[in-house]
Amino acid sequence: MNMSFYKNKRVFITGHTGFKGSWMCRLLMMSGADVTGYALEPPTEPSLFEVCNIRDGMNSITGDIRDLEHMKRVFKEVQPEIVIHMAAQPLVRESYKNPVCTYETNVMGTVNILECIRMSSSVKSFVNVTTDKVYLNREWEWGYRESDELNGYDPYSNSKSCSELVTSSYVKSFFSDREIAVSTCRAGNVIGGGDFAKDRIIPDCIRAVEEGRDIIVRNPFSIRPYQHVLEPVSAYLMIAQRQYMEKKTAGNYNVGPDDSDCWTTGELVDLFCKKWKDQTGIEAKWIDKSDGGPYEAGFLKLDCAKIKSVFGWKPVWNVEKAMEKIVEWSECYLKNGSVDKCMEMQTKEFCAQIQYSGMEERK
Repeated sequence: MNMSFYKNKRVFITGHTGFKGSWMCRLLMMSGADVTGYALEPPTEPSLFEVCNIRDGMNSITGDIRDLEHMKRVFKEVQPEIVIHMAAQPLVRESYKNPVCTYETNVMGTVNILECIRMSSSVKSFVNVTTDKVYLNREWEWGYRESDELNGYDPYSNSKSCSELVTSSYVKSFFSDREIAVSTCRAGNVIGGGDFAKDRIIPDCIRAVEEGRDIIVRNPFSIRPYQHVLEPVSAYLMIAQRQYMEKKTAGNYNVGPDDSDCWTTGELVDLFCKKWKDQTGIEAKWIDKSDGGPYEAGFLKLDCAKIKSVFGWKPVWNVEKAMEKIVEWSECYLKNGSVDKCMEMQTKEFCAQIQYSGMEERK
């Protein structure tokens, strides 16, 4: 990945006020991109978007991806070259409570962004961010490959499977004979500083230590592919860049950690407690307490051989390093420190390691 590629590029991001969107905007702005974001107001209070002043230095537009006419007008004004679609209803439990809203947002939202691209003459590269949960989960021990069946179980996962199918249809129906490169990215579980969402394990850990209580873990034996948020964000940008220059590299890609970073939820929380004590000197502990919630898959991991083969990509930070950065950011936040500077420093460190890794590979 060469972030200088993005200098002065017009990049349009949906869902920029969310957790991953905020990290992506920061990285793009540091690279000199002309960034326009289109999203609802931040989905949490507090939010990373607000506490790190992400709005400063970009064109932030409040809009609903279900509103096709509004998004058309924004597209016509901005004339983006690169589009990254991350806006979604992203929570499994919420999808059981509000399935209609989940499908409207995740399926028709995808249709609407693809319609805007279809009617645009400026877009050359589009990345649709979905999830590792798009696959029909058979609870098997090996990682899912991009050719495996798509059929998510719950409304959230299934709506993202539908988003993949919609994207595939638009590519075959409208983009095959145009200079528009399209990829979908299926990322594993993302962790990092500044995630304030409900029903996610790391935010639950931070809230518990902030309030001085035990961390409640609902499914301690569930296995997930955990990765720092900068891993998929940088991968999306790498794919968007490469397919912009070589359309033949476009496709469907898993983005996940190595097998060694597929941890149970209980192991992940153990690591958090250790790193929290190492950093702050304060004990943290957790309890196993199921709340009788809806079905969630017990085992899930990805086979990322394709992205490694096509792009020479590999993860930069393992889970232990990711957890150090989470604790560092979270302690800074809880002590009312300069979290925006902490975010910038972590981003620079990550990018420096990408550059170092690339130099080592070329030797």
